[in-house]
Amino acid sequence: MSFDWREYLRLASQLGGRTVSRTSREARQRSAISRAYYAAFCAARNHLRDREGHTIPNAAQAHRYVATAYQSSQDPARGALAWRLVQLRNQRNRADYDDTVQRLHIMVALSLQWASDIIAILTTL
Repeated sequence: MSFDWREYLRLASQLGGRTVSRTSREARQRSAISRAYYAAFCAARNHLRDREGHTIPNAAQAHRYVATAYQSSQDPARGALAWRLVQLRNQRNRADYDDTVQRLHIMVALSLQWASDIIAILTTL
């Protein structure tokens, strides 16, 4: 069954402190995947910018730039970070744009693990 995109507005209202009807589990799971990606992406982006002096492009180009910056390294930890970030972005895109997503609960678990892994790797760089 196709996702009811109005669920995101209901969830946004709840997160914003407005009382509304309960949101669906699917809306919460999709949002969890999206938030996990942005937690990892922003941490990785800020590491490049603040610790390594990279100038990060704005908007959509930033996502590709950050992944490529880590992929281009010979360091296996950076390669592992890049792989997870790319996979996590793919999951986020599916959660944010596809009307139907199969095995969403598995995507949530993987996304949370990959985001945690990325943040842990960043502490070692």
